Amino acid sequence: MTLLNASTMEALGARAQLPRYDRRAVSTGIVHIGVGGFHRAHHAMYVDRLMNDGEAMDWGICGVGLLAGDARMRDALTSQDGLYTLVLKYPDGTWQPRVIGSIVEYLYAPDDPDAVVERMADEAVRIISLTITEGGYNIDPLTRRFDLSAPAVVADLHNDRPATVFGLITEALTRRRRRGIRPFTVLSCDNVPSNGQVARTALTAFARARAPELGEWARTHVRFPNSMVDRITPQTTDEDRAEISERFGIADRWPVVAEPFSQWFFEDDFSDGRPPYEDAGAQVVDDVEPYEMMKLRLLNAGHQVLGCLGYLAGYRMLHEAAQDPLFAGLLAGYMDREATPTLRPVPGIDLPTYKRELIERFSNAGTGDTVARQCVDVSDRIPTFLLPVVRDQLARGGEVGRAAAAVAGWARYAEGVDEQGNAIDVIDGRRDAIMAAARRYPADPLAFVRQKDIFGDLADDSRFAAPYLAVLASLHAHGARRALARLAALV
Repeated sequence: MTLLNASTMEALGARAQLPRYDRRAVSTGIVHIGVGGFHRAHHAMYVDRLMNDGEAMDWGICGVGLLAGDARMRDALTSQDGLYTLVLKYPDGTWQPRVIGSIVEYLYAPDDPDAVVERMADEAVRIISLTITEGGYNIDPLTRRFDLSAPAVVADLHNDRPATVFGLITEALTRRRRRGIRPFTVLSCDNVPSNGQVARTALTAFARARAPELGEWARTHVRFPNSMVDRITPQTTDEDRAEISERFGIADRWPVVAEPFSQWFFEDDFSDGRPPYEDAGAQVVDDVEPYEMMKLRLLNAGHQVLGCLGYLAGYRMLHEAAQDPLFAGLLAGYMDREATPTLRPVPGIDLPTYKRELIERFSNAGTGDTVARQCVDVSDRIPTFLLPVVRDQLARGGEVGRAAAAVAGWARYAEGVDEQGNAIDVIDGRRDAIMAAARRYPADPLAFVRQKDIFGDLADDSRFAAPYLAVLASLHAHGARRALARLAALV
């Protein structure tokens, strides 16, 4: 077994695909905030592809962690000189390992925020990319405005040691402006509609609060391209680490596992150059929105259709739920009858094929994706992915029954007790509020969807409320499987 780092990498020989470039010749051109599994399976992989082809050697990545939990990533990557193993899992059981070398340094902001700011202020850095999750932009889901009252934001506005992504980036822009250095591009890689515009809204609002003239300068000069990213990347488990060690003889503290499929559409709107991502398989488009809506309303919302309902039905692995004809039918009906009518034409994409392949991707046992992962922070995910479909369908007089069933499944799940009376560990940034609302059933059947900060006025629309109440009652009376069978008979 070989401990993965720069000095031992060559000893891996033919056990994994290795970087074909001299990492000592790579310089940092990208700072990425929020280094998790997805970034390492996606953006860092695309940059590594370019470097293997002799391109983008001045676009090495400096990873940045902000949260307490990111200290583990700091320790893992630092001990491995930034190297890690990306393993693609195929449906036939094949595992394909590849060592990624594009992350050349890592900074943990709580250790030294000024070091992070100075790295971003460096003229050589031309892109700040982000995977900070759907809720990380601090945007009110109903007003779509940046929340300047959030405690972390208030603290950063009055602190010379910034701790938030907004404070760090704003301070870096302040220094670049003072030094006469061109601003960088902020590239969001999160599953957020119009993610570039959302990043612009958040960062320019914070900058204006710090200094109005800085906010205006940022709004005018910093570029925020929209992008759509796609690769199913489940959390790495100890079993994955052990299997990678057993199969390939690689001791990796934090490998990444992912499906073979990968997709990236982005707008070519960068303030100071970019890597030739298209040479690595990404696609440049004039308008990301059609691709983004397709992915968010089919794939991401599809995960929510399966998530809480699948958990209540006893499934713990996503592929098991997706392979169940009852759940596959629910998902296909949602995609065909509710989501697809809300989509614009998607150039170059055959939607029936895309939807069929989505169910195949969800059914891939190799990825080992869990149902529980889809049930984390649902209060960020359902308003972002599923409720826009509901509102568009209501506006056009279309069906919403399957989406309402998914919301009912969330409400039942948020009660915190499964159908066998076992406790459910509800993990959500709004945990206390959503659980309190869910537990008001049956005394107040619509209490859960009366949370206006999540649902707006949907509880007042009988076209949504009626199917929601019917499924929620059936979930309590009959359980998830029978409730969905009854729903399938009605729609």
